[in-house]
Amino acid sequence: MFLGDGMSVPTLAAARTLLGQRNNRPGEEAKLSFEKFPTAGLSKTYCVDQQIADSACSATAYLCGVKANEATLGVTAAVELGDCAASLRPDARLDSIAAWALADGRDAGIVTTTRVTHASPAGVYAKVAERDWENDDAVRRAGHDPARCPDIAQQLVHEKPGSQLKVILGGGRREFIPQSMIDEEGRPGLRADARNLIEEWQQDKRARNASQRYVWNREQLLAAQADPPEYLLGLFENSHMQYHLEADPTTEPTLAEMTETAIRMLSRNERGFFLFVESGRIDHGHHDNYAELALDETIELSEAVARAAAQFLPVTTCLEAVSKEKKLYPF
Repeated sequence: MFLGDGMSVPTLAAARTLLGQRNNRPGEEAKLSFEKFPTAGLSKTYCVDQQIADSACSATAYLCGVKANEATLGVTAAVELGDCAASLRPDARLDSIAAWALADGRDAGIVTTTRVTHASPAGVYAKVAERDWENDDAVRRAGHDPARCPDIAQQLVHEKPGSQLKVILGGGRREFIPQSMIDEEGRPGLRADARNLIEEWQQDKRARNASQRYVWNREQLLAAQADPPEYLLGLFENSHMQYHLEADPTTEPTLAEMTETAIRMLSRNERGFFLFVESGRIDHGHHDNYAELALDETIELSEAVARAAAQFLPVTTCLEAVSKEKKLYPF
């Protein structure tokens, strides 16, 4: 499942025009990779308590199948924003499509250009009353006990289905390391509990006798792609990953590269897999009025979709199969 966060219909129109103009053409004739698919549709994205959806309630809807309140993740609308106690009720907690896949013997993973604990990817694995509770200090500052309502990073590392994800790629190192620790690129962590969840993730996999690897730059990711472990954790920035146009290509992988790595790993399961891929900084570019950055992130999503399609069948072959047999894409 691919998600362009903030990717409105006008964004699509502008991005395809930019794509065409980069190829020295007028632009209107261009198509993004997923615009070549045989079927398209529109959906309503409201929260239960708000017409304009945020990424948390919408992630709960498309990943868990249930409408929720603004800024809540993996819980029903019986849980109001910030209500720690309500989020613990069994009847209010939801399973995502990733959890369903894992229960069926398939594998699952997430790829994002935001923090891996941000609202959209957290919809895959988290059950929390506040999307901003990405680390223990955030939970504590909201007046709650992290031991009772674990933060999102903690849930990813130690609770199901997060702990079962075979591949986790994106940004957000700060949510996993303590405030006293400086990461690989000179930035401090945000955790107040003195825990290093990256190390705990590694220890958890070793305890299962599973091969694992933690990577933080592009070179290490490509090495892992060539010789993939059973579990891969990649955190490429302290917070969100850099915009593609501003990133250092020697240290920061592209969305397409992360997607290809994830598919290669997950494809080893003969029963299949569920992979969530988010181009999350389209939204950020729009929020900050950086039009070219937002449109370029949309084109990067198009590249990632094309790379994913190429892992299975060439797009032209897929189109021929659809037109002849009226079948959906095999990916």
